[in-house]
Parts: sequence; C-alpha cells; structure tokens
Amino acid sequence: MTEEQVIWGTGRRKTSVARVRIKKGVGKITVNDKDLDAYFAIDRERGIVRSPLKSTKTQGDFDVLANVRGGGLTGQAGAISLGIARALTKSNIAHVECLREGGFLTRDSRMKERKKYGQKGARKSFQWTKR
Repeated sequence: MTEEQVIWGTGRRKTSVARVRIKKGVGKITVNDKDLDAYFAIDRERGIVRSPLKSTKTQGDFDVLANVRGGGLTGQAGAISLGIARALTKSNIAHVECLREGGFLTRDSRMKERKKYGQKGARKSFQWTKR
C-alpha cells in the first residue's frame, strides 16, 4: 500500500449503510465529518467501531473516514465496523484470518421482521375472545 492510497470498504447492518475509506495516517476516525467521540456518545458503540483495528493491531496506522446513513446508532456502528474490516482485508490479505476469527467479516443478517396482514404486528395478533 502506497502512502496516499485510499482503500474503500462497504458495510451494512439492519438498515444502515456505511461507506468507509482508510488510508495511512495517525489513527484518526471521522464519521459523517465529525470525530468518533462526538458522533457516538456511548463507549460500547465506539468500541464496536474500533474493534477491527484493535484485533489486527493497526489502531494507530490508518485514518478512517466513514459516511453512514440510515438506521440507529448501534446499527451504524456495526456497519462501520464491517466496512473497516473489509477495507483492512484489501490493504493486507494477512489480516483476513484474524478478522475472520473475531467475526468482523460476517455480515449480521438479522433484520426487522415485516408486519403480517390480519395481525397487529410481525408476531402479535389482535385480541381474541371466545365468548
């Protein structure tokens, strides 16, 4: 990887879509033109975003720029994490095994179940009385 080369990775989680760019740098993470700590107020979500970099021991090596749309904050954090992991595998194929073991390259397929007709929601039915 050259000095100014930018590597892209796309991540999705629930209804969130993250387009992530990584390049050699000092470890600065920017989400939607805001610093990571300003965008995600909860430590757990910041940890989710940083976890692929921690597992590959490249936390201070790359600058991360993420644009994320849709969903809630937890879904957005998961989408960014997947995007970072995919970009890291493109930068160095040796990271694949470490990221695969941590489960960072697997897309979380859980989605909201759709509402069914004749029912109040996805699973809940209307109240039924016998008499």
